[in-house]
Amino acid sequence: MNQSGWQLGGSTAAGYERHLVPAIFAPWAERLIGLAPPRPGERVLDLACGTGIVARTAARRMEDRGQIVGVDVNEEMLQVARAVSGELRPRIDWRRGCACELPFPDGSFDLLYCQQGLQFFPNWDGALKEMHRVLAPGGRLALAVWRTVDYNPGFAAFVAALEQHVDAETALIMRSPFAVLSQDDLRRMVEQTGLTDVRMRIGVGAARFDSAGDLIDKEEQGSPLKGPLGGLGADARAALRADLDERLRPWTDDDGVILPMQSHFITARR
Repeated sequence: MNQSGWQLGGSTAAGYERHLVPAIFAPWAERLIGLAPPRPGERVLDLACGTGIVARTAARRMEDRGQIVGVDVNEEMLQVARAVSGELRPRIDWRRGCACELPFPDGSFDLLYCQQGLQFFPNWDGALKEMHRVLAPGGRLALAVWRTVDYNPGFAAFVAALEQHVDAETALIMRSPFAVLSQDDLRRMVEQTGLTDVRMRIGVGAARFDSAGDLIDKEEQGSPLKGPLGGLGADARAALRADLDERLRPWTDDDGVILPMQSHFITARR
């Protein structure tokens, strides 16, 4: 899914697809694609595709006409993407590659999506320049980047509980998807590439889990938290669950826990 700190092994990549894609990433993929719907016959790139939920969602709208490529640095995520997309048409071409050096000629795509990947790239400006380069004249860009953790308070609570009951390094893993990039930062970086018609939107949504314990379990199975959480003793794990349950009480109802989430959406044109 990304270029640095969130690399997942095979079983964790499968857990990401099984648990976190339905709970978080599939609904937001629909919203991202709704801002820049693919047209039949277009050439589409899903950058930092992970297990490919954006590419798969786009494919279902393209009437089996066009080209879709998914690129990710993580081969284990791509293996899951191949396994879950075999019957989709147009067939998706899954490739391993780095966002800062995309393996495509200039002007290769009419539409480029990047859902929750930019914040992980080691060189944000370089990655955006590459996006500009591979877009054809008139091509469209659609990005999603989580707002800071303060705007995602349920996950801020998770960060705080991890810091108290595990360690600061583990808490940083959970904090890392929530970029430090502000709306002004994002606009400036996109405009500096030469892209035009830049529009910024704030998306508000939610993710539902059965309980605080369910959130911990699913993040453990589908994220880099697997290692540190898997190493917790029974008493420490129970304390983490009890603490997080208390911290998430403001967002708890009879059906479980609903976590408010906010994301930046950026669209632009070459």
